[in-house]
Amino acid sequence: MDLDPVLLSRTQFGLTALYHFIFVPLTLGLSILLAMMESVYVMTGKEIWKEMTQFWGKLFGINFAMGVATGITMEFQFGTNWAYYSHYVGDIFGVPLAIEGLMAFFLESSFVGLFFFGWNRLSKLQHLSVTWLVAIGSNLSALWILIANGWMQNPVGAEFNFETMRMEVTDITQVIFNPVAQAKFVHTVAAGYVTGAVFVLAISCWYMLKGRHLAFAKRSFAIAASFGLASSLSVVVLGDESGYVATEHQKMKIAAIEAMWETEEAPASFTLVGWPDVENRTTHYGIHIPAVLGLIGTRSISKELPGINELVQHAEQRIRSGLVAYRVLQDLRKNPDDLAQKEIFLNHRQDLGYALLLKVFMDDPLQATDADIKRAAENTIPNVPFLFWSFRIMVGLGFFFILLFGCAFLLSATQRFTRYPWFLRIGLLALPLPWVAAELGWCVAELGRQPWVIEGVLPTNLAASALSGGTVLGSLLGFVVFYSTLAVVDAWLMVKYARLGPGDHHPQTAPSSAQAQESAS
Repeated sequence: MDLDPVLLSRTQFGLTALYHFIFVPLTLGLSILLAMMESVYVMTGKEIWKEMTQFWGKLFGINFAMGVATGITMEFQFGTNWAYYSHYVGDIFGVPLAIEGLMAFFLESSFVGLFFFGWNRLSKLQHLSVTWLVAIGSNLSALWILIANGWMQNPVGAEFNFETMRMEVTDITQVIFNPVAQAKFVHTVAAGYVTGAVFVLAISCWYMLKGRHLAFAKRSFAIAASFGLASSLSVVVLGDESGYVATEHQKMKIAAIEAMWETEEAPASFTLVGWPDVENRTTHYGIHIPAVLGLIGTRSISKELPGINELVQHAEQRIRSGLVAYRVLQDLRKNPDDLAQKEIFLNHRQDLGYALLLKVFMDDPLQATDADIKRAAENTIPNVPFLFWSFRIMVGLGFFFILLFGCAFLLSATQRFTRYPWFLRIGLLALPLPWVAAELGWCVAELGRQPWVIEGVLPTNLAASALSGGTVLGSLLGFVVFYSTLAVVDAWLMVKYARLGPGDHHPQTAPSSAQAQESAS
């Protein structure tokens, strides 16, 4: 059996990214919550808020260490498994990654040590500044990573240079302020805040169900409810912005998410549920909400959203245009001073990547027949059923979090923390759900871009290193074993320290009336 090195490399990177993304959202959310808790401690002088900061900080530290370990290995894969990708776009993609390492990661990792070991060495304000710098560093790290990823989704500020046969930066400000990157950043960070809030809320619910550390748990519950409600509302609003931006720059992704095979009359309806049928190119049993998709995707009632079939036809046209660029490129490599050929190439350069789609099926795209071109155009359709259902599960969970935090906020505002044990159980059981939503969202973003590693520029199958399938399979199995071990260690440490609780400074059983009054303050 032949092993496909590209598929195996995609699998390895996908598993590594998904595993790494277990730790990223919690780091983003907990870092801000820690800064908020310590701010209250500094302003009020109440020791319980310091204890909260130290306890949740301990869990943050475990998560942070795992995130660093998995993130470093993921970046090395660009050189080992995706060498041509690194060669082709390294001048652009490497810039935000380098800035992330020099600015954000060094800031975050330097001050995280002071956070843990500086409690008795720094003043209150100095330590608070350290905690906020850790939080800012975490968010800046996410910003630069998502600028790099956003460029893969919408490659602006760069052009292909036929003399070097690489993509080169033409405007770094366009790369940094790429609208796709900015929309992804605020949406991803808000999702991370929700993850941190659910994490704190769920463990606080467990303490209250057990009647342990009630004063600590109620305060943690309250701050998680407030922060989580604001964050979950932000996720929905910012997700709407992401949808609008994607409609502008990644029309096939939006059409696949909606399983919208034909172009609908504006404004397009949103398919609440249905059963996508790829073979017959239809969606069975669809329940539609009129005009919603058109309003989200175009912010108007008059603009059409193209369907999958129309986009495939458009891809076919771009492949034919790209073949002109590909043919002229061969001549320019022999005679780079031919001005007439340069002009032709510049007119068709934006479609060169579409001609490269043919290399999936043949070595020389210039030998492609009409059937080959149609086949390559059909290959621009991503996995419609997966995207359709993943998006709906993610959105459904987003609205569930609004409901969860809304009820939690009401309970904390009315001091009814323990009156409804059934809600505390729901809060506890909700613990894994933000990770489900975050991972599905990441899958939608990345699989919705296929067959491109860089949208419209470089097909995924051309980006991989020249490795044998056996070599990649060996490293993949090694990663699975190593990361599975790390997952067990991480889960054991998290459960161990969550069970131990914040210490013995607060009662292990239900408090007296005087203590209850203090807990409510």
